[in-house]
Amino acid sequence: MNRLDPRVQLLWVASAAVSALVVGGVLFAVVTFLSPPFLPSWTPYAAAAVVFLLGALVAVARYRSWGYEVREDSLYLERGVFTRVRTVVPFVRIQHVDSSRGPIERVIGLASTVVYTAGSRGADVAVPGLTADNADELRERLKRLAIRSEGDDAV
Repeated sequence: MNRLDPRVQLLWVASAAVSALVVGGVLFAVVTFLSPPFLPSWTPYAAAAVVFLLGALVAVARYRSWGYEVREDSLYLERGVFTRVRTVVPFVRIQHVDSSRGPIERVIGLASTVVYTAGSRGADVAVPGLTADNADELRERLKRLAIRSEGDDAV
């Protein structure tokens, strides 16, 4: 089973930090402008700290639970902290494959590979937390395997 690059944890912890800032900011505004007697002045800071710590713990657990494998006839993904999700994407169902790098991913040197499949709306899976080279290699490998399994019109 292939693992994600450990730097993806930084991305997920940064997302937790943004969530903590939003929660803390909203509570700070409530305490400052509404001055409810039941909320002490330190509430926003405590809430932000709790949200950040929980988010950081989930980011580490999420990293440990994520894995993918290119099998003989399919892409297999396993992930999930609270709910374990196992996904099998047969190569014959692959429509096209993309590599993507958002601005924050570019800063820390990561990318994602997104696999679009035939099927209903939202029938796509992403493998996040890959180095740019690994994302491109995975994209090309999946493309070749999809073409081989279906013919030249597969991707």
